[in-house]
Amino acid sequence: MKVRQSVMLTAHPNLKQKLVHLGERLARLRHARRMKQADAALRAGISRNTAYRIEKGDPGLAIGQVLRYLDAIAPGATFASLILESDPALILLRARESTQRTRDLSAAELKELDF
Repeated sequence: MKVRQSVMLTAHPNLKQKLVHLGERLARLRHARRMKQADAALRAGISRNTAYRIEKGDPGLAIGQVLRYLDAIAPGATFASLILESDPALILLRARESTQRTRDLSAAELKELDF
């Protein structure tokens, strides 16, 4: 009896959520490396639609496609480094996201805060 992977994985929401999380991490790594999805797909030898499906956590894809996509984005990277977000580009992205500029309050804002 032939069983579709996507049907089996949707029956287990925890597994589906893990795939979605993996796809989000891959997309975040690609953004950190400032790479377009089409360029990453071309380097991986897959279509842009397949790259899109990988980043969305589609359960019907082969693990080889996911590994090729990871290698195209960050050559030599492993699933462990992806999950731990230990890639230097991800660390820099996190630092850029955490810094926020502050500004001085206007006279009206200062007056409103004065009690």
